[in-house]
Amino acid sequence: MTPEEIKALVRDVPDFPKPGIVFKDITPLLTNAPAFSSIIDYLADRATKHGAAGILAIESRGFIFGAALADRVGLPMHLVRKRGKLPRATVSMEYDLEYGTDHVEMHADAIEEFGRYLIVDDVIATGGTAAAVVELVKKQGGVVSACLFVLELGFLNGRSLLDGHTIESLMTL
Repeated sequence: MTPEEIKALVRDVPDFPKPGIVFKDITPLLTNAPAFSSIIDYLADRATKHGAAGILAIESRGFIFGAALADRVGLPMHLVRKRGKLPRATVSMEYDLEYGTDHVEMHADAIEEFGRYLIVDDVIATGGTAAAVVELVKKQGGVVSACLFVLELGFLNGRSLLDGHTIESLMTL
């Protein structure tokens, strides 16, 4: 499927999760096998070009795309989760939200020093979560080879927080 055909499957859900927000629903991309396969093809093509040693998939929908991508390109996948969800020793990064802060963490042994990693998520919106993951990689001595997203909400300018890093998105709204 073409990116335009895939883009047409994304649904707008008005007033979710609160009034005034138009939520971009990507679940139709998961229920359409040709669309999902095309998305993984796109991500795999980009992943191969960036020469990474592993994939860091961001909770929770990033796990879906990250796992399929890891299988397709033969790379290990590490989970990036909200605080308190991982069973072993972790490293954590706090980041700002519009009203407050949040945390992401990964296992402390996920990153090899000087190793190159792809950050994968379904959507980049304001960029705060992805930027926190970039900082986690740096904190552990790794290198971010690229940030790959299925959908970019360009009007929120999230890529500005990832300045200096390669950012690739299948589609931008």
